[in-house]
Amino acid sequence: MIYKHHQQKLLRWIALFLVGTFLQLLFYIPTPVLSQSSSCSNITAPLTPEEQTYARGAWQYFVKNYQPATGFTNSTGGYPSGTLWDMGNYLMALNAARWLNLTDQTDFDARLNKFLTTLNSLKLFEDTLPNKVYNAANAQMVDYGNNPLERGIGWSALDVGRILAAFDVIRTCHPQYNDWLKGIVAKWQVARSLKDGQLFGATVLPDNKTLLVQEGRLGYEEYGARGYQLWGFSAPKAISLEPFKLVEINGVQIPVDTRDFKSTNANNYVVSESYILDGIEFGLQGELADFAARVLDVQKRRFDTTGQLTAVTEDNIDQPPYFLYNTVYANGANWATITDANQPYPQFRSISTKAAFGWRYLFPDNAYAQKVFDAVKDLRSPDDGGYYAGIYEESKQPNKALTGNTNGLILEILYYKAKGNHPLIASGSTNASTGKPSENASPATASNQPNSTVTTPTANQPNSTVTTPTATPADTSKITEVAVAPIPPVDSPQPSSNLKLDRPLTVIERRYAEAAWGYFQANYHSKSGLIDDRSDFKGATLWGLGDYLAALHAARSLDIITPKEFDQRTRHLLAALTKLPLFDGELPGRGYDTRSLQPVDYGGNPVPEGNGWSALDLGRMLATLYNLKTSHPEYTAAVDKIVLDWSYLRVVREGILSSATVTKEQDGRSLTRVNPETRLGYEEYAARAFQLWGFNVEHSAVGGEYQTASVEGVKVPVQRRRTDTNSKVNQYTVSNPFLLYALEFGLDPQMRSLFEPIFQAQAERYRRTDTLTASATTLIDRKPYTVHSTITGKGEPWVALADDGQTVPKGRLVSTAVAFAYHALLPENKYSQELLQGTTDLYNPLAGFYEGFYEATGKTAVGFTSSTNSMILQSLLYKGMNQQPLIRPTTTMNSPWWVAVSKGNSGQGLPNTATQRSRLISDSSGSYWVSGSENTPLVTGTKVTE
Repeated sequence: MIYKHHQQKLLRWIALFLVGTFLQLLFYIPTPVLSQSSSCSNITAPLTPEEQTYARGAWQYFVKNYQPATGFTNSTGGYPSGTLWDMGNYLMALNAARWLNLTDQTDFDARLNKFLTTLNSLKLFEDTLPNKVYNAANAQMVDYGNNPLERGIGWSALDVGRILAAFDVIRTCHPQYNDWLKGIVAKWQVARSLKDGQLFGATVLPDNKTLLVQEGRLGYEEYGARGYQLWGFSAPKAISLEPFKLVEINGVQIPVDTRDFKSTNANNYVVSESYILDGIEFGLQGELADFAARVLDVQKRRFDTTGQLTAVTEDNIDQPPYFLYNTVYANGANWATITDANQPYPQFRSISTKAAFGWRYLFPDNAYAQKVFDAVKDLRSPDDGGYYAGIYEESKQPNKALTGNTNGLILEILYYKAKGNHPLIASGSTNASTGKPSENASPATASNQPNSTVTTPTANQPNSTVTTPTATPADTSKITEVAVAPIPPVDSPQPSSNLKLDRPLTVIERRYAEAAWGYFQANYHSKSGLIDDRSDFKGATLWGLGDYLAALHAARSLDIITPKEFDQRTRHLLAALTKLPLFDGELPGRGYDTRSLQPVDYGGNPVPEGNGWSALDLGRMLATLYNLKTSHPEYTAAVDKIVLDWSYLRVVREGILSSATVTKEQDGRSLTRVNPETRLGYEEYAARAFQLWGFNVEHSAVGGEYQTASVEGVKVPVQRRRTDTNSKVNQYTVSNPFLLYALEFGLDPQMRSLFEPIFQAQAERYRRTDTLTASATTLIDRKPYTVHSTITGKGEPWVALADDGQTVPKGRLVSTAVAFAYHALLPENKYSQELLQGTTDLYNPLAGFYEGFYEATGKTAVGFTSSTNSMILQSLLYKGMNQQPLIRPTTTMNSPWWVAVSKGNSGQGLPNTATQRSRLISDSSGSYWVSGSENTPLVTGTKVTE
């Protein structure tokens, strides 16, 4: 009896222990401890007040869609359903909310305890893994219509990978939950979802049999496999990149999984979200870093081409079919918008809010990412229910779907930013992908580079072929955009600053002016104050910055921008000019990174020692600085301070303009060589600009004898006859420099004798062939990237040449800028009228005017440059000024520049006398600038080259 009593007592104690243990597991409430990872709470870049508003707005989604009975949240607003992926989103959002102080530790623990308690007790599909979807309100297994199913519909390996990544973040940032999470993972038969090194989901066939199906395509497959790897489950084939190929879309080589819908019944879509998740959680590594950059860049290229802001990824929508994949590419189609069954719905393509947030913070220095972010950053529901999913491209109306995916990702992204852009999951936790491209491809940065040979975008550097940089996005992120403080406010605008137009712009002309100014809005670096020479390249030449200053003056004069914006931008640009490193301490170099202000070559490669200077670029800048002083005298002191910092000893020599180049010797030495400038039209333009500042450049100024060639029966100038140099740099004749000269300086008799046959030859070609002709140097979006559509080049008429002198078959373009300029200068001419009619619709309201269209096909030449859009603005201003030269003469000679010149002995090559070497005159043919010397000969003795 005694033995029996003790035995019963022992059994009661064992039972109580087991019940207690069970209850502890069921209702375990962890006690906060001080062992939480310091890295998680290390907020090195606190959210700005505006970013705090974003975070609070996103968190409100989860507050309003919380299910207290289960601790889950609705996957979409008001709809109590959720997948394991949605649960992973919520865990990431909850963690972010804790460290961003959107919730306190008590609320965090209560929420997470309830969530894990329910998750631990979920009924599993075939007792293996969580079902694909559950009712968020009662945790029952359901189908995607939220209909209860006793058996379930299978599991998703990608969703398992998502929640495993979230589990890792929770156990790292809140280690008191580690054992609980380990217990949950141990309960699941994760290994069942792995086979042959790949991820496999389960689906139920119509005959109720379970079929294992390989899951994941390039992007999401690697992301999911990394989640598995965090918990010790290896999927080497899934984490590699193969099989994939590169498909060219909008000029960018995009990696695409070769397993498409036709061959596998699964979509091989390319979207933004997988790369964004990889970036903010694991840090972009290996080829995925390059792939992410390409996926962002191609969306920018689509915007450049169409004017449609683009940020595509999968999203819920607020109407049938309720969920769509907005893609860069899917199943053989570019920019496809499809259902999971590959049904197209292009009318519902949208700008994704979560994608825009992701790209903005993953590539914080990318101007396009900022632009598309600005379009959605305030897209919150008015009832404080969170962020809408996006904006429909076609209707421009909000896609009012509210989802945990959108709002969770926004919170996760903002937490990533607050951590100083450090990945949420410790580096080394997973391996980088090691797959290799299926075909050769050059690396590309997210923001700027075509992936092959390019050249400087401006027409003033026609012979400088270089190789693009091969920096990866990781390298790009190291480029810190310099914050340049504008010069202090200047005096109030003087009366002469208020340029009076002879006639206002017409409604249509104003539309053109606003479109052209759009380029300078889209490509403005708000920190440095600089503008990119071309939209796909983060660099500027002094010529391009001169274009910008000329565009600023035109936009203000045409009342396209306000006086305040003009002043802010002008003071910012002038400050940036004072910060540019000078080559050999003498003159601005040939190119600069518009973010760092450091010297670069024409491919964007850093050249700390510099690469020489261009007298032509200096001339362009001197012309626009002179006009700024004349039209806006309040900036005179600031302008003169800039130009007095420069040394002109080697750029002006014996009346000739010279440029410096740098060559590398085999022994590693850098050698500087200074040679005369001889490029037809450009030399004459630059010389006139130098004359405004008093320099004697009589041998570079227009005049003397010019060799000509017969084109369409017209004697077209080819090059200047000269004995002072043997240089044969000029190999072609184009319109650009002659038009710029005519707009700014007017057509003096010498220049008119060159200008008129150039125009006449193009008009005659049109009359003979019915082919619109506006010959210029222009940019295109494919090899060879810069094309010189010549009047005559290398001895041949109407040939299209690349920078290396090679012929470009069917490469000739009709230049938009040239058409506008000819019409401004010759408004009554029937051919100039034809040109204008053929090009006026070639613009994107947000990005500016395109370079032109191809003569052979009539297709638009994709590309935007400061040069084209500046010339269009100047042409419209020229019309408004009743065809008066845009550069006006100064009325004062007591500015700091002329005072310094008067003192002499500057040691920096200033002019010998304080007098301008050119003057503005008027006669029966119009107004124009001429050299100060009255005995400058006209163009005589021309000779036709056979």
